[in-house]
Amino acid sequence: MLRSKVASALAALLLVPLLPVTAPAAPVVTDAPRVPEAVGFGGVVSSVDADASQIGVDVLRRGGNAVDAAVAVAAALGVTDPFSAGIGGGGFFVHYDARTHRVSTVDGRETAPAAADADLFVENGAPIPFSEAVTSGLSVGVPGTPRTWQEALRRWGTWSLDRAVRPAEELARHGFTVDATFHRQVTDNTARFADFTSTRALYLPEGTPPAVGSTFRNPDLADTYRELREDGVSALYQGDVGRDVVEAVRQPPVAPGVTRKVRPGEMTPSDLAGYDAPLREPTRIRYRGLDVFGMAPPSSGGTTVGEALNILETTDLAGETPVQYLHRFLEASRLSFADRNRWVGDPAFSDVPTRELLSQRFADSRACLISPTSAMTGTVAPGDPRNPTPCATTAEPAVTPYEGTDTTHLTVADRWGNVVAYTLTIEQEGGSGIVVPGRGFLLNNELTDFSFTPVTPGVPDPNLPGPGKRPRSSMSPTIVLDHGRPVLALGSPGGASIITTVLQVLTRRLDRGLPLVQAIAAPRASQRNAANTQAEAAFLATPEAEALRLLGHRFSSTNEIGAVTAVERLPDGRWRAAAETSRRGGGAARVVWPTR
Repeated sequence: MLRSKVASALAALLLVPLLPVTAPAAPVVTDAPRVPEAVGFGGVVSSVDADASQIGVDVLRRGGNAVDAAVAVAAALGVTDPFSAGIGGGGFFVHYDARTHRVSTVDGRETAPAAADADLFVENGAPIPFSEAVTSGLSVGVPGTPRTWQEALRRWGTWSLDRAVRPAEELARHGFTVDATFHRQVTDNTARFADFTSTRALYLPEGTPPAVGSTFRNPDLADTYRELREDGVSALYQGDVGRDVVEAVRQPPVAPGVTRKVRPGEMTPSDLAGYDAPLREPTRIRYRGLDVFGMAPPSSGGTTVGEALNILETTDLAGETPVQYLHRFLEASRLSFADRNRWVGDPAFSDVPTRELLSQRFADSRACLISPTSAMTGTVAPGDPRNPTPCATTAEPAVTPYEGTDTTHLTVADRWGNVVAYTLTIEQEGGSGIVVPGRGFLLNNELTDFSFTPVTPGVPDPNLPGPGKRPRSSMSPTIVLDHGRPVLALGSPGGASIITTVLQVLTRRLDRGLPLVQAIAAPRASQRNAANTQAEAAFLATPEAEALRLLGHRFSSTNEIGAVTAVERLPDGRWRAAAETSRRGGGAARVVWPTR
């Protein structure tokens, strides 16, 4: 999978004082290979894109820390992976401080406009078609990504936003080589993208997707990044960029003659001006003597991964057969999703029992439902974390709503031992489909992560829309410590399957002892409290899958689940960056000073 490289020019830029952008000479272009593993000293970066990972390593090489590099990588992914992330979206940033041994998190989740209410996606008493909600201004939440960058750099970074975003600006201006993944993503969205004048002009300039091997440039995004560098994030939250965002939401740039029904949104400049990316206490559990930190609500990642690990804590997964390991992993996932769907939402609007969901007592009350000889069937009712009675359930089962799968994750560690696990997204592949005219970035459709109507009629749903509310997320950036020292950090895209992907890699690495790259590459299955377990074709082809069927598990096939990036600290002080070997074309691991 080819990517053009502007690394030489970008590295040079990092060495000089930051001056106003003039017309620079064309950069030296080299190939940027995708490699799934890199080991060495000085810091590591793992992302889905080779250009972005190289930019991150250049930052580390020039003295930046993990936060500086993470912001630079995220900005670069907004250029090369724009259908999964960008400044039109949001995410969750988890940071480990090597000096204080403290894990902190920034909640950069998008918020609903003040005009939104519980009936945001209801019309004439019924939910509107999902396809109409996805491609609309109605689905666009107030973006949180630029504010996340500002907060992370202000609290823990050493570089300015100006300096951190500069390499991505140059990447957008000079371009990169289109690979098969980029081409496919435009191809899959051709009908949607063609319906908006601005999106068509950027991604379908000749009426067809950019060809593999061609150079793709985004000068509008480069200029937008320049405004962010010069004016700070106020350019979006209080300035001209934000004005253009609001106009695109309220009056989507629909092309003449389009028959698609495109609903406008009700975002206002006040919604942008009032956006905040708060710090939240991370979730924390003890697992096999390690401390596992994750993202608290409105993400359901930390509570659901944590509950599942607690359910598995009393089982010796290292000693189980491969079939029993997978059986218990799937059943723990099923139970934790049953509880997630019932109890987790935005804590500013719902009384989320986070501490109780993560208690070992509650996990034990759920674990006793797992039989070694047969799988649970259908959807399972939730438990009551505030009154954990062994093997008891309460209320009706709540199914897991659909979540867009096209998110991205990056993981960084620096020479001082600081670590960042950062998951960011615009939700659907291509988000809302709306490129902000003249700005070069897609807007999210994150509000479709809300339940359109209560998942279970008559049962309170904590994830209904509301003014200023953050939709529940499955993003699961995770950091594992051993006595305050980093062991492993990881995350993944994949919608609701993010949770099971992170859980599966954690247990394969920590319990089953697989090398990190193998734990990431292993075939995946995802049980989310449904009658059928989603599984990749490679998983369904294993002997274990057939044995699981005999236990009562039912499977449905899917092409791919997740795209993990991770880093781990080795006993000799080196770092390992690890990524996918093949999913999404393979990931890109980089290290400052490689060793064998």
